Amino acid sequence: MEIALPLDTAAIERILPHRSPFLLVDRITEFEPDQRIVGIKNVSINEPYLNRTGLNGRPTLPPTILTEAVAQVGAILILAKPENQGMLIFFRGMERVRFRGPVHAGDQVVIEARVKRLKSRMGVLEGRARVGKKVVIHGTMTFALGSE
Repeated sequence: MEIALPLDTAAIERILPHRSPFLLVDRITEFEPDQRIVGIKNVSINEPYLNRTGLNGRPTLPPTILTEAVAQVGAILILAKPENQGMLIFFRGMERVRFRGPVHAGDQVVIEARVKRLKSRMGVLEGRARVGKKVVIHGTMTFALGSE
């Protein structure tokens, strides 16, 4: 698959099986095959899963949704490889995941995933997301590839 940056929602949907409201990546801005990827998640006030009773009454993105956004960016890195086209990615575990701050409606989250280890059907990704210069989540995720 040829990657022409930036990838928009339509291009992302050709790689991932997720659709709205569960597609949590708006754009891919950087892509280095088998190494790293950078994606953008724009947090809108209209998202149904925002916690409306967040810090100081500000709508807040739940940490589980933020974790899924990081996983989706990592999945794009793996599933964009021609040999993985049409496969599904299954996250097998998460380690040392730490939430470092809230994400609010109106924030732009920059998500980076790096390959830590990659074998034919399994691997480990390191993920990190930030709002501005502040890291809001980081950790590692183990995955396996399988067919539909």
